[in-house]
Amino acid sequence: MLLSLVVHTYSLRYWFPATIMLGTAPAYLLSWGAWRLLSTVLPASVYHKLDDRLYCIYQSMVLFFFENYTGVEIVIYGDIPKNKENVIYLSNHQCTADWIIADMLAIRQSALGHVRYVLKDGLKWLPLYGWYFSQHGGVYVKRSAKFNERSMRKKLLAQTQCGAPMYLVIFPEGTRYNPELQNVIADSQAFATKEGLAVLRHTLTPRMKASYIAMETMKGHLDGVYDITVAYEGTLNTSGQRTPAPSMPEFLCKECPRIHIHFDRVDIKEIPSEPVFFRRWLHDRFEIKDRLLTDFYEPQDADKKCRFPGEGKPSQLKLSKTLPSVMILGGLTLPLLLTENGRKLYVRTWVYGTLLGWLWVNAFP
Repeated sequence: MLLSLVVHTYSLRYWFPATIMLGTAPAYLLSWGAWRLLSTVLPASVYHKLDDRLYCIYQSMVLFFFENYTGVEIVIYGDIPKNKENVIYLSNHQCTADWIIADMLAIRQSALGHVRYVLKDGLKWLPLYGWYFSQHGGVYVKRSAKFNERSMRKKLLAQTQCGAPMYLVIFPEGTRYNPELQNVIADSQAFATKEGLAVLRHTLTPRMKASYIAMETMKGHLDGVYDITVAYEGTLNTSGQRTPAPSMPEFLCKECPRIHIHFDRVDIKEIPSEPVFFRRWLHDRFEIKDRLLTDFYEPQDADKKCRFPGEGKPSQLKLSKTLPSVMILGGLTLPLLLTENGRKLYVRTWVYGTLLGWLWVNAFP
């Protein structure tokens, strides 16, 4: 009986926030849809301003659960610019919670609504979200020969030509680094050896295509690149071996006590424009990440284990940044659930919104 209660309490740590984050999606999409229709006669720049504001509200609610609710401590190494910038955000990729880290940094710059993602193609099938991320400026890409360069350029140009602020998140590794998937790591290292690149131990070999196309397409719109290296504390076992980073459910179950984020800004003028030199530059950046992660997991000084070099500054997110969004979205959702017609609209939004969204993202990639 006691064990059953413990298991039930543990599962509630995840299901409670997951239910609210998913449950408010129809109300959010209906609000956004109303604005989308009203804005059809307005300049695209006007549409983007309110769309970014709406997106900021929803993602602030998400951060309430991933930061305030979990109580995770964020430790930042390096100085985040106080002013908003148009940037490409390049990060190592370990788990499904990585995209939240971009939100964590963006909200500290008051740029949360500007975040857009380069996403793997399979995510377009997410109910409601898959379509909306595309509408917000997200780009779905396939790997290798199936990569649609023309579609990506077109999507990014449409955003930049109307002056939409860009905080474009890209994970150049293309897939997650998991120390338990040794075959994936071995294939990545073999590719690096074949191409005459340095072999990396704590990241996968970065692929340049999406990053290069984004850089080339938006070069007149960008201020710089944010080079981010993330390490989740608690991913080192008693034998000193690296273990998988937490999944989103594990994160929400408060299994990650601290996140270490190394921040480095690179001015856009310092980034080479020729493909061959850009590839070398990108790999050099991942060599730096690999050294940072080696210092984190395997430091020469045992007292520096699970820390990046340099001074790490804890950064606590105030409730005033997130709680109002929870109340706004809750206030929009409750009226739908409390009436019969509202519940019908709620269910139809999930069903028809998902089906129409799937048709849209496949017809207009």
